[in-house]
Amino acid sequence: MSSFTMARTMQAAQVEQFGQPLVLREVPVPRPGPGQILVKTEACGVCHTDLHAASGDWPLKPPLPFTPGHEGIGIVVALGSGVSAVKEGERVGVPWLYSACGHCEFCLAAQEPVCGQAQFGGYTRDGGFAEYIVADPDYVAHIPAGLSPQEAAPLICAGITSYKGLKETQARPGEWVVVSGVGGLGHLGVQYARAMGLQVCAVDIDDGKLAHATRLGADAVVNARGDDPVAEVMKITGGGAHGVLITAPSLPAFRQGVGMTRKHGSCVLVGIPPGEFPTPLFDVVARCITIRGSFVGNRRDMAEALAFAAAGRVKAGIELQPLSAINEVFRRLARGEVPSRVVLDFAGG
Repeated sequence: MSSFTMARTMQAAQVEQFGQPLVLREVPVPRPGPGQILVKTEACGVCHTDLHAASGDWPLKPPLPFTPGHEGIGIVVALGSGVSAVKEGERVGVPWLYSACGHCEFCLAAQEPVCGQAQFGGYTRDGGFAEYIVADPDYVAHIPAGLSPQEAAPLICAGITSYKGLKETQARPGEWVVVSGVGGLGHLGVQYARAMGLQVCAVDIDDGKLAHATRLGADAVVNARGDDPVAEVMKITGGGAHGVLITAPSLPAFRQGVGMTRKHGSCVLVGIPPGEFPTPLFDVVARCITIRGSFVGNRRDMAEALAFAAAGRVKAGIELQPLSAINEVFRRLARGEVPSRVVLDFAGG
């Protein structure tokens, strides 16, 4: 608390113009209003969504200027009036789902990520590329003991996204799932799938990532650049995967994923490539395939995803960098040169 009371300004990496490098600024430390908390950032993961946000790629653009980052982990250092859900000194995460209305049909059905009034961290609300974050105590992630802030950071976005996507396939223990794309989300998807008792076939175009998937426990791997990766998956799984999770932001991966899906199976999309998805309608209808989008997860999904990690079943591959390196991290991310997840380490200075 003493460090908070002494701090008047903080460093933040902000987007001032879309498509331009982030600017490191010394800005006032925000103060939590009624029903809000202030979190002193220890670590913040870097996600491809942050790159989309900074580039202004999506139809609904963030208001300029803004601070990206939706994988912020830190210690609660101040409470606004009326806060009882958290206490000072707790370690929490400030995720993509920053807040929701709490009373619409979606919130009441535990589908708050699609609430029409939802706010998003590092997008519509300033996020974790800063030394302090104002957060909604009802929507923060509660970080289990034993998980360091650096380990936890990727789990509150990449972790929950891949875990929820696997749940949405409705595959049961012992059944086959394909994890297409073994990068920041997919390497966690392989681990979650194994922890959930599923058989895993990892698909990627990079032999190094496929070797990594094998080390993480994948039962089989397929290089999507092969002569007929769909046929290979069909052979391995005995007729196609019961569930396919597509994390790769690639239209060819989407097309192949539907082909790899078993009759009456589900193909779940979490990657968002540019362009339109040409759906093979005859195959979808004739084989009774479900194609489903999955958008992060709810608060229960978050607790479950973190619990797997706290039990040692899932561990993100991380690379630590300082906040000052964010523009180089973005350049590498855009070039596909980040094998797993980069975490900005505030605790390390």
